[in-house]
Amino acid sequence: MDSAEETELRRALLQQGSLLGRQQEEIAASRRAYSEISLQLNQLAERLDQLQASPSAAPSVPPAPRHAEPRLNPPAPYSGEPNSCRSFLSQCSLTFTLQPSCFPTEQSRVAFVITLLVGQAREWGTAMWDSKHDCCVSFEAFSKELRKVFDRSARGIEAARALSLLLQGEQSVSGYSIQFRTLATSCGWNEKALWDHFLHGLAEHVKDEIYSLELPSGLDELIDLAIRVDDRITLRSRHRREGIPHEHLTGVACGAACDTISQRRILPEEEPMQIGRARLTIGERRRRLENQLCLYCGEAGHVVAACPVAGRRFSRKGERRVSVTTTRLPPGGRSEFQASVQFGGAVFQVSALIDSGAEGDFMDSRLATSLGISAVALAEPISARTLCGTHLTNITHTTPFVTLTLSGNHAEEIKFHLIHSPTAPVVLGHTWLVKHNPHIDWARGSILAWSPFCLAQCLGAAFSPVLPHSVLQEELVNLADVPEAYHDLRAVFSKSRASSLPPHRPYDCAIDLLPGTSPPKGHLYSLSGPEREAMERYIHDSLVAGIIRPSSSPAGAGFFFVEKKDGSLRPCIDYRGLNDITVKNRYPLPLMSSAFELLQGATIFTKLDLRSAYHLVRIREGDEWKTAFNTHTGHFEYLVMPFGLSNSPAVFQALVNDVLRDMVDRFVFVYIDDILIFSQNERDHVQHVRRVLQRLLENRLFVKLEKCEFHAQSVPFLGFILSSEGIRMDLAKVKAVADWPTPR
Repeated sequence: MDSAEETELRRALLQQGSLLGRQQEEIAASRRAYSEISLQLNQLAERLDQLQASPSAAPSVPPAPRHAEPRLNPPAPYSGEPNSCRSFLSQCSLTFTLQPSCFPTEQSRVAFVITLLVGQAREWGTAMWDSKHDCCVSFEAFSKELRKVFDRSARGIEAARALSLLLQGEQSVSGYSIQFRTLATSCGWNEKALWDHFLHGLAEHVKDEIYSLELPSGLDELIDLAIRVDDRITLRSRHRREGIPHEHLTGVACGAACDTISQRRILPEEEPMQIGRARLTIGERRRRLENQLCLYCGEAGHVVAACPVAGRRFSRKGERRVSVTTTRLPPGGRSEFQASVQFGGAVFQVSALIDSGAEGDFMDSRLATSLGISAVALAEPISARTLCGTHLTNITHTTPFVTLTLSGNHAEEIKFHLIHSPTAPVVLGHTWLVKHNPHIDWARGSILAWSPFCLAQCLGAAFSPVLPHSVLQEELVNLADVPEAYHDLRAVFSKSRASSLPPHRPYDCAIDLLPGTSPPKGHLYSLSGPEREAMERYIHDSLVAGIIRPSSSPAGAGFFFVEKKDGSLRPCIDYRGLNDITVKNRYPLPLMSSAFELLQGATIFTKLDLRSAYHLVRIREGDEWKTAFNTHTGHFEYLVMPFGLSNSPAVFQALVNDVLRDMVDRFVFVYIDDILIFSQNERDHVQHVRRVLQRLLENRLFVKLEKCEFHAQSVPFLGFILSSEGIRMDLAKVKAVADWPTPR
């Protein structure tokens, strides 16, 4: 062994010795750790023996229970009421938030909502679910579709308009405040505006009490004060009726404001309206109340109802009087209608009361103020009295002439006397009835027909040319085929406006049944795949447009399609059974031969076709259920006049004839929805066509541009070719008849 190998061997032995030493140290450390663990185990065993042997050992603490979801009653069923839709969906949303494990999927939530629907809402929801409509994939989508069909609650501008007209009227302040707060959440007004309008809308007797107090600056505080004041007035009135002495009322605790009221003398149930003279200041009114002085003359010893000064003022010779019916009048001579008032370029929807017991025409003074209608002072006041002669107030102002529109197509210029009348904002009295002499169904509360005077004077321009803001956002109409002279009337060619729900008019389609009959129930027609798709689109589009709605009617006609010339499908309802038992409308349809003489000398022609013609007429209110029809996706009924009713042609002919009455047989010929305009020269023709288009637009009748012809030398019309050279048969129609296959 050489020295190098010896050196290497020694180095290896040293390394092995070092490793052996470290292993011995680790073994020793492990032994110490084992000893410590053994000691701890022995100590724990001894401690456990002690705990088990101890009689007062504390019980073990149970694990914390899992958080449980609250148990809730399901939301109330929803049957389709327009103003309850939002609250119903809110209740469902809260249920899903508080019980998420019960509704883990979106479809389970939609299914739960559908189980809560009843009536027409259930019919609609079931149809959506059975057809696997896209809205059933999530609660949010279903809610959106449900609101689109049923929700008519006021929001945005609608809420602001409703709030601007809201008054306490005969209800309590509590009820008024609930309506007020509901509309206020959606109208976007700031608190100052809400504060002012809430105070403005309070009843006069409540405002009289509140104005004598220190008014709070916040809306909530003002509402709270008004409720307490109203409760106090109600309590005082009840005690007075029950004969409880006034001093017994002072101990009732209802706040400082009510204590102030309780210290006053008892006032008459009804105080006179202070119209025609200056109102008392708040300080003067408080002084007279505290000193038990007459509110009218300021003297002691009597109340305002027995004031001799007021009596002399109201009964002087030569005074002008007008009778105003009271709310105690039996309903036989009163009917309420929806109307519109146009003033200063703006149109407002109001409720109009036709009252044969009122001598004049009246408007609520607050309504006039809220609509921005100025007041015109009378030369001398008019005494307004009830039918029994009791003085109500002095009328000192009227409105200027405003445009009043009734039933959608009856317009007139009229002035109203201004009075305090929150429960009947517009009253049309005996003078109005004598002037217009309408045929009114008092039992139904509807106008059946207008007098010859109205046909000539009032049915010309029923709708304001001022279009709503949404019209500005409509589809662009291609007017390439329309002469430039009519481009400013582009709205009359609108597709979207023609598909919207029209207003109720005297020409609503009535469906009167023969005595002892009821509409039969039809059967479901088998539809092909393309027809099913077309049906679903038609139902969806019609629901969105508002021309149909889900139905629970016992009637149900069949639904099918026929193919049009262009290959598209036209929906048809099988109303043969209903037509068999319908009282027929015998309004005559014109004969084409009657137009031959009218057309002599005409050299230029324009032909118009009305879009969605029958759908521009409403079904008479209460008759909608008779139009019900069945489909594979549900049960529906029309709000507009559908195709297939036996009276539809007569109803529509009567409507268009009256709208164009002053033009028919002069330069216009009308056959249902086809309108022919003829003139001897182009200059007159432009004026004639403009008049017709303007009149149609004013009456919400719209033209189908793609089927119109303007300024033509000859036009096809009802199977004839019309030209300056005369009238001849349309050869295409003759060929169609000649080629008609022989019946088998």
